[in-house]
Amino acid sequence: MNKVVKNLGLYLVLVLVVVSMVNSYLTPEEVQKQYDEISYSQFLKELDAGRIKILQIRNNTVPGESSSAVIQGELADGQRFLTYRLDVSGLADRAAAKGVTVTVEAPQRNSWVMTLLTSLFPTLLLIGVWVYFMNSMQGGGGPSRLMSFGRSKAKLFLDNKPKIKFDAVAGCDEAKEELQEVIHFLKDPEKFKKLGAKVPKGVLLVGPPGTGKTLLARAAAGEADVPFFCTSGSEFVEMLVGVGAARVRDLFAQAKKYQPCIIFIDEIDAVGRHRGAGLGGGHDEREQTLNQILVELDGFDDNSNTVLIAATNRPDILDPALLRPGRFDRHIVVDRPDVKGREEILKVHMKEKQFADDVDVSVLARSTPGLVGADIENLVNEGALLAARKDKEKITMEDLEEGIERVMAGPERKSRIINDHEKKIIAYHETGHAIVAKILPGADPVHKISIIPRGHAALGYTLQLPEEDRFLISKSELMNRISILLSGRVSEEIVFNDVTSGAANDLEKATETARQMVTQLGMSDALGLVKLGKKREEIFLGRDISEDRNYSEEVAYAIDKEVKKIIDDCYERSKEILTEHRALLDKIAGVLLEREVIDAEELDKLMHEDDLPAVRQDGR
Repeated sequence: MNKVVKNLGLYLVLVLVVVSMVNSYLTPEEVQKQYDEISYSQFLKELDAGRIKILQIRNNTVPGESSSAVIQGELADGQRFLTYRLDVSGLADRAAAKGVTVTVEAPQRNSWVMTLLTSLFPTLLLIGVWVYFMNSMQGGGGPSRLMSFGRSKAKLFLDNKPKIKFDAVAGCDEAKEELQEVIHFLKDPEKFKKLGAKVPKGVLLVGPPGTGKTLLARAAAGEADVPFFCTSGSEFVEMLVGVGAARVRDLFAQAKKYQPCIIFIDEIDAVGRHRGAGLGGGHDEREQTLNQILVELDGFDDNSNTVLIAATNRPDILDPALLRPGRFDRHIVVDRPDVKGREEILKVHMKEKQFADDVDVSVLARSTPGLVGADIENLVNEGALLAARKDKEKITMEDLEEGIERVMAGPERKSRIINDHEKKIIAYHETGHAIVAKILPGADPVHKISIIPRGHAALGYTLQLPEEDRFLISKSELMNRISILLSGRVSEEIVFNDVTSGAANDLEKATETARQMVTQLGMSDALGLVKLGKKREEIFLGRDISEDRNYSEEVAYAIDKEVKKIIDDCYERSKEILTEHRALLDKIAGVLLEREVIDAEELDKLMHEDDLPAVRQDGR
């Protein structure tokens, strides 16, 4: 801040000096002398009285402009006077008739130097202000900083290179093995060169957000113990054309000075999108940046010890030229962790925290299907915050389970006031989900039922957690999922002879699943083993915006009929189950209304018609 104030003060002083110089040149020297200024009427009186001895008239009126004439002279007693008049025509003759010595000066014109100075001064002032603000936006550093648009913004880690090792990265063992080869090359390149082996010039880390791609790249630099350049794709693109390409050139030029080294570009899809899809066509600044990256990758000589690592979660929108061999030779998938991977990630994040003896890491790992490393770190932190809020000395299993629910469904919203009738509808709705899920074979086990509002929309939820990771799902299992989704609406219809808007999200998911079964998975007897429809994606936007219909209107009608048939069949199946177990539905819904939350163990007891204690120990 002090530096900004100092620079601003310097510019202000410079402006004042220039203005003063201009004023000194523009002010006539005679005007600066000591004269007694009198009114023009007094001047005429003195003239008529014959007391004026010498008179000088300097007419500054320039053609096309309006300016007053300067009249100055000396009285008989030696007093000097000065006055002004707009029009002095006839004044010289009138004074000469009185015997006054009259001199008339021609109109003054500024010299070419002053004309140039006065015309250029505003422009120079504006340029100076622009230089100052551009310098400030670029972070200071003087005029040299202003011309540094083309310099790379990548952060260089030398003595402070990442200390993270592979033991701090869990849940992606295959990815670490793939990177080990690159690390061995950076440590001992001669070993590979003797055999004529070429290590990949570029390594592309691909995976969903939060799986640890950036952490993996930092760990690779820590393992190799080499200089590490870290930047992101968005830092190459600026409003000035050509800046991105210049920064790419500068980045690779710097990397050559620190070989062997690693360059890491995060979110490379910001500049690596398919060419020709941008709003600027082939002249888009982003495409120029991509072209320069392609040239630099090809420009690596055989003796180069620089490895480029990039990360993205949208490999489908990257330009094919970027992915071909010789550019990014190796693609490493950093996928969502399985049960074993989640358990390892939990252990990493639990190292420096205090946990109670009842915490079971294996149970937590099974309770977090689909979560990535960032989610797991968040739920452990949520558990620690909950324990601190309750003034506990250690984090308990209850805190971590609550953290899982906060991550999956959002925080509890007990402040949301729901009337008794709506609360009863929600209880029957969620109980319907739970009973059908418990009865249908192969369904994921019910972990918890709750009618406590969570997040921004959920008034209640039935949490199902799979016992193991699944990669394939059968047609019957998909039908079961649709039946479970529809069972909440079925329960409302059976009990209240009416339906509500609470099943909107269930209906959306059920319809989407049924349509995928028909059009994408070939699970329709009527339409057969065909894939209908093709997603059309706008590469520049990076999202699906429409679907190409590669089928006729007749087939579209058949698809709609088949989707409706699947929904209707699943609805009737849920209705049969809940009608048959109506007494159980009433019992569990009543308990849920009383307690607000029912866990898996309590649900098993209720399903076997066992009674629960009147009040649970936690007061619910």
